[in-house]
Amino acid sequence: MLKNDYIDQLAFEIKKEIADQYFGFRKLIEEDSLDLTEKIRQHSIILEKRISFDLVRIYILLKNEETILAFLELIGLDEQLFYDPYLADSINIRKRVFEGQRLRGFTQSGRFKNLVFDCYERLTEHVQMYRLKFLELQELQDTISGEIDLFYRKHDLGTIMGFLHTLDEPAMNSGMEGGIESGVAEGLDQKMKIKAPRPVEQYLPILPPFPELATIKKPLKNLTTIAYRLHGKQFLATCGLDEKRHKSARNRA
Repeated sequence: MLKNDYIDQLAFEIKKEIADQYFGFRKLIEEDSLDLTEKIRQHSIILEKRISFDLVRIYILLKNEETILAFLELIGLDEQLFYDPYLADSINIRKRVFEGQRLRGFTQSGRFKNLVFDCYERLTEHVQMYRLKFLELQELQDTISGEIDLFYRKHDLGTIMGFLHTLDEPAMNSGMEGGIESGVAEGLDQKMKIKAPRPVEQYLPILPPFPELATIKKPLKNLTTIAYRLHGKQFLATCGLDEKRHKSARNRA
């Protein structure tokens, strides 16, 4: 093999290795970013399917907006998450979100109270799961941001292009690698720039840890008593959770 051919082959192999490292690392980061996006999407569905249903059930049970606001203050939730006054007036929504719910207790008021407690306990469980997953997503987002910083520390496009330029140009012309080459590298760097994923909280709400039922049972019971006086019997009847159905289910058991 002639000397020039050997140099050309060596230059080609060096270029290929640099390209493989650059685009290989870049592809891994892009795949991690897509994975994060998909996990956020899935977690958003969990938020809507689980926590929204839990909250909507409680909103419907508490009925009155003043009582609902007192409940939100009790659990430390600053925003009226998934709340709409229309919920309490829609029989179809009521039947849908309470479908399959089981009642506990021997009196209508007792069953109504226990239904509120059961809904709240499910809510706290789902919020705890949500918060753990939220932290995992934040850690993944931080990891990807760190990968991007490392990528740019190890793969400065201007330095790479300058080095490739020296492989293509005779040694005596290597001093001309500034100016235009730097401008080209800067332009390419901007076009190919990997954007760090946005913070998870821009996609999903931050939920505080809700207090355990035992710590708020008395004030929650007071709110439930008010709600039962407002619409308890009517609610149990219109949702198909009336005493007749309850007795029938208990007899079958």
